[in-house]
Amino acid sequence: MTKINLDVVQASIRNVPDFPKPGIQFKDITTAFKKPDLFRFIVEETAAHYRNLGVTRIVGVESRGFILGSALAYKLGAGFVPVRKPGKLPAKTYKQSYELEYGTDTLEMHTDALSPDDVVLIHDDLLATGGTVGATIDLVRKFGVKKIFANFFVELDLLNGSGKIDEQVPVWSLIHF
Repeated sequence: MTKINLDVVQASIRNVPDFPKPGIQFKDITTAFKKPDLFRFIVEETAAHYRNLGVTRIVGVESRGFILGSALAYKLGAGFVPVRKPGKLPAKTYKQSYELEYGTDTLEMHTDALSPDDVVLIHDDLLATGGTVGATIDLVRKFGVKKIFANFFVELDLLNGSGKIDEQVPVWSLIHF
């Protein structure tokens, strides 16, 4: 049996050329998540990084951020809060629009999702250009929380998304491409 380490996890992520459009090399993380030993390692390694930071809420970004985000909430004894596309949440929401390569998009979060006493870990599956996490940080700041951290399973270093995130928000990614 192969000893699991970050190299094994990185090698398990499938590269899908020209998805969702020509020229994009899509990182398919589902190939890592389907293997119980790899999934367990990913959750344990990520939770260990945040274990002593007082995280009270995990904010998971739709939709792949829900997968690890939920497991991290369980592991850290924190609550889980979803950030969704418009029209998916049933109660009153805060909205935050952000720029995409071609146009804009919007994210929403329930207005009662967080409190000023919370220490928030924003989790998404992948950090590319930083637009989605920037909008999520703006949403979380509406609550006046104590501290915000940002976490990603995969970071695409060439796109410098972490360089576009406010330096007051510590960023940590498990895997780098």
